[in-house]
Amino acid sequence: MHLYRVTSPLHMCVLLQGLNYTEDSPDSTGPMVKPIRSEVDCFKHLGEHAFPTDGIYCNGTWDTVLCWRAAKADTTVRMHCPALPSLITENYAYRRCSSDGRWEGRTPGDYSLPNGYTNYFECYTPEGRKMLEDFYLNKSPEQKLVLRNMVNSARTMEIVGLSLSVVVTIISLIIFSYFRSLKCHRTRIHKNLFLALIVQMLIQLTQYINQYVARMSGGQVAGAASGSSNAITDTPVFCEILYALLEYSKTVKFMWMFIEGLYLHNMIAVSVFSGKPNYAIFYALGWGLPMVDTLVWVIVLTQTHSVRCWYHYYYINTIWIIEAPRAAIISINILFLLNIIRVLVMKLRESHTNDANQVRKAVKAAIVLLPLLGITNFVVMIEPSSKDVVIFGLWLFPAYFLISFEGFFISLLYCFLNGEVRVALRRQWERIRQHRFMHNNSLRRMSRSLSLFTSVSEVSHAPTSQVYTFRSNVSSQKHNQLVSTVQNGHVQPLLRYPLTKRTSASASIRRQIYWDDTIDDTTVCQAARSDLVSEQQI
Repeated sequence: MHLYRVTSPLHMCVLLQGLNYTEDSPDSTGPMVKPIRSEVDCFKHLGEHAFPTDGIYCNGTWDTVLCWRAAKADTTVRMHCPALPSLITENYAYRRCSSDGRWEGRTPGDYSLPNGYTNYFECYTPEGRKMLEDFYLNKSPEQKLVLRNMVNSARTMEIVGLSLSVVVTIISLIIFSYFRSLKCHRTRIHKNLFLALIVQMLIQLTQYINQYVARMSGGQVAGAASGSSNAITDTPVFCEILYALLEYSKTVKFMWMFIEGLYLHNMIAVSVFSGKPNYAIFYALGWGLPMVDTLVWVIVLTQTHSVRCWYHYYYINTIWIIEAPRAAIISINILFLLNIIRVLVMKLRESHTNDANQVRKAVKAAIVLLPLLGITNFVVMIEPSSKDVVIFGLWLFPAYFLISFEGFFISLLYCFLNGEVRVALRRQWERIRQHRFMHNNSLRRMSRSLSLFTSVSEVSHAPTSQVYTFRSNVSSQKHNQLVSTVQNGHVQPLLRYPLTKRTSASASIRRQIYWDDTIDDTTVCQAARSDLVSEQQI
């Protein structure tokens, strides 16, 4: 068994959409030629060597990867392997020209292919060759097509799942960080796990986007990036750094899943963490220890694997430097889960619940804890069958569904479906609604008062020696009165004073808006009770 041995369908796409091969080996050398992208370019490159006329030759040809010059009859020609992923450029590909001047196929005497057959098998690294043997050799063309389509579909599902998980996990992290009522030891550990998940998923998406850019800008050769772009994949050192960061973030994720299981287990089954946990130890385990583990793996890999961008490093035994701790964490978390369920069942029995409820609650607890403790990653540890395409498909889709949607399910179960989070969000929503209601209500009342002022100011001029009080019937407010003065033929509104017994924040705001400091409380009350106020009272 292995963990993430086939980490991404990309590793298979490069090979499944790649080159032809046989199990024969070359034994001589030839000049190194870079891949050419079309048959027209190939013939331009060969010139007069494409179609010689001074004897029996196999004409020059392009096999979609390398441009082969014409070869004499009954000879074998060789070229250096192209600089493509998982290929060793120091090795050689070769093809055979028959005695009658025709390119041979896979076997001597086979002329079914118009342009013949090129042997690229020796070009592959041992890891790439093993992958070909496991997933591609001894399969019919129909099976290869089905396998290729499954891999492409799994890649699409993986990108959709990672994108959705990134968005949901970021929202969850913001929620836990914003609300003070949600801040506790448990959510603090959740936030570190969410951060690790976000970093890992962003690196994976960056990797996929970079591969797409490499294919689009640099072109493709045999289904793989040509290596001539300026993307990270085609940049020495940076490509290796990207993979190192990806593996580091994966180990960080597993370590925080272990801390989640340890904290939950001790809270329920052992009751050790009755006080504040030692976060210095948690941070050292969650962020520091994976850095040491990844650094050791990088040093060993650079000394033993010289292939550009470390293609197919998951088929090298050095991968166990980082895989062994992950597998150990999953095993320990399984033990934590079993013990937690045992304690939960014991407490349910003490509460005298029936057997059906006990089983239902225990199963529910187990399902909820599976993604948090990373136990769903156990599915990827199962070695996929290399013989039956159907069995491989049954493993591929569930495995990558659980991996790509892992962040989504963890955020859904421990944030959006959490009762405390829902209460905090509901309270915040009510605050926002109340604030908007008060704001709109104040603006509405101000608009009504301004409308009243406009309508009152249009009445006939009144003597300046008198001050009149006009009653307002706006919005059917019976007990609200508007106190105004008429000076020089213009109405001056003084205040709107609520006479209802009910007091509220909005009423206080309205009182402050329309309050005239030149009138004391006694005068206001008199004005409210009378229809006419003299100028001396003002």
